[in-house]
Parts: sequence; C-alpha cells; structure tokens
Amino acid sequence: MFERAVLHLDLDAFFVSVECLKNSDLAGKPLLIGGMSSRGVVASCSYEARRFGVHSAMPMKMALRLCPQAVVLRGDMDSYSHYSHLITEIIADEAPVFEKASIDEFYLDLTGMDKYFGCYKWSGELRQKIMHESGLPISFGLSVNKLVSKVGTGEAKPNGTKEIPAGTEKGFLAPLSTAKIPGLGKETYKKLSFMGVRTIRVLSEIPIRLLEREFGKPGRVLWENANAIDRRPVEPYTEQKSMSKERTFAEDSLDLQMIRRMLLHMVDELAFDLRESLKLTSVVTVKIRYADFNTYTKQKRIPYTANNRVLVRYVTELFDSLYERRQLIRLVGVKFGGLVHGNFQLNLFDDSIEEIRLLQQLDHIRRRWGKDSVVRAACLG
Repeated sequence: MFERAVLHLDLDAFFVSVECLKNSDLAGKPLLIGGMSSRGVVASCSYEARRFGVHSAMPMKMALRLCPQAVVLRGDMDSYSHYSHLITEIIADEAPVFEKASIDEFYLDLTGMDKYFGCYKWSGELRQKIMHESGLPISFGLSVNKLVSKVGTGEAKPNGTKEIPAGTEKGFLAPLSTAKIPGLGKETYKKLSFMGVRTIRVLSEIPIRLLEREFGKPGRVLWENANAIDRRPVEPYTEQKSMSKERTFAEDSLDLQMIRRMLLHMVDELAFDLRESLKLTSVVTVKIRYADFNTYTKQKRIPYTANNRVLVRYVTELFDSLYERRQLIRLVGVKFGGLVHGNFQLNLFDDSIEEIRLLQQLDHIRRRWGKDSVVRAACLG
C-alpha cells in the first residue's frame, strides 16, 4: 500500500504576475488590481504592496491611503483566463490525476509515483516546465494530503517549494498560527483567539467534545485539521462549459412584464450557482421560442463576472434586441457560457465592498433556506 502523495500548486499573485509579464516595467513596483471607482475593491496586489498592509478584498481607497505610490490597474480577465488555460493544459499533459481548485490553484494525486520517479523530483520538474512555458512564478507544497500541502505552499511562497515528509505533518503544522488553516473564517479565528488558542499545536490538544460544544459539527473538522487529518480525495478535473435555465409557459404569452420577471429570476438563480461553484461567465445567451416553434437565440461576450446586477443588464439588453416579431412566446431561456474558475469576491473589479457584502449575505440566506428564500421585488407579480 502506497503512502498518499498530494501536490498543491499555486500561482504566485497570479493577476499581478500576468500584468508584469505583459509589461516588465511593472516588476518590483507596488501594484493594485481591482475596481478603479471611488468604492472599488482590491482584487489582487503585488508582494511589494502587501508590505504596506494592503490585501485582497480591501477597499481601493484604503489601499491607496496605505500605499499612495501604488500603480492601479483595472485588470484583464481575458488574459488571466488565457494563462490559466495554458497552465491547465501543461498539467493535464503531465499529471496522472489533477483537480483545478480555482483559476490559479491545482491539486495533483501523485500516489505511487515514488516507486518510479520520486514525487518531489517530479514535482520540481513540472514546476520548472510551467515557469518556462508560461513565464509565471509558481509555488508548491507536497505532503500526504490536501490540507498540509496547501499550508506548505503558503509557507513556500513566493516562488518556492516545500516538502512535508510523511509522519512530520503534525510537527510542521504545530507552531503555525490557527489563521494558517485553510478555510478558517475570521469569526472562528477571533473566537479561538479569545479562548487563548493561537497556534495549531494548542488547537490539536483540545478535546473534540469541547470543540463541538463551542463550534458545533465544524468543531470536529477543526480538530482534524489541527491534527493534519484530511481524507478528501483529489477530484479529477472536468471543465464545465456552460449552465442554463429555460421556462416553457403553460400558455403562449404576450405578457412582457411576466416574461421579464421570469428572466430576472433565472439570472438570479444562475448567478447564485456561479458563485457557489466559484465560477465566472464571459458569454451570455438569451433564447426565445415563439408559438409557431420558431426558435431564436442571441449572445454577447462580456467581461468575466458572477454579479446579478451586471448579468441582468446584459440579459435585458439581449431580450429587447431579440424580441422583434411581437408574437406570442412559448419559451424563454438564459445560458451563461465561457465559464472559468475564479473567486467572485476578488473579481468584481468595478463593484463596491457594500455590494459584495450584500450579495454574500443574500447567498448565505439562499444556502440556508433555499434558492427561492430571497427574491428581488421586480420578480414578484
């Protein structure tokens, strides 16, 4: 039986690295990428900017107060997507099994490869190939599971590597801050700190029952993470190309108000699905089928987004330009295509932090009570 071997690859400051690759004059400068309006948000920042206390998801105004000399760029999701696909293809050509966790992050299952190649040596060669063919810096962590490998990558950054040999996982994690545990939220971190739990070692020594009493079911996961236990498999990668919804009416209709409400509702549901799957769309399509069964579609390429407000605008424009026959409608549909992995919060280049927080709260309600638990007023008849 082979010891598990899981490799975690993460492109360093991905958006920033792509911009520096396109324009070498930006290298070494404090760089901010994100919304350029007065209420914009930092989507990504260079390591030079981070030294001033700037971080992703920070309001752009605050970031510029901390680092007034920073260069600000709007960002180019088309370029980021291109390089993400390029690196995905390189990995797909080399790796036995891999999972694309986001636009710039990958897990590879190398279990059994030690018998033939040596996992660390093979991983280093793959990293060199990625850097040579893409021109982008990339870091990796190698261990027996996803959790420890991801933490290892974080410790190796920027542009470094870290191997955590089997049997040393707990010792590696022990001195680190609990904030280093992937997925540990701010509120959980605050509560642990209030309890006097600031290192992973201390967290690992707390009885499971106590953690479950304080945090509910997630308490057991906290204990397992602190003890370097992670049984999650590397999920083989498949790229979803599109998602769509259609509605056939019980009776053919000319009620445009009702039809627009239906389109808005579809957009809201699809946009929620995008954010839940950490994806962004770049192509919007609207479909109309008339009473005589003639069917027409119209599509538009748009900047990458998962924002309801932006998507509603494009869907409305497409419907208005497509609906020219003024006949009874039998069916309408909406499709989002050109999907890429991407974190919604960090890719809303032109949105305010208030809008991001509002959508997060609405998504939380939908997650808990169902998609139809929150409906915009315009969707109500």
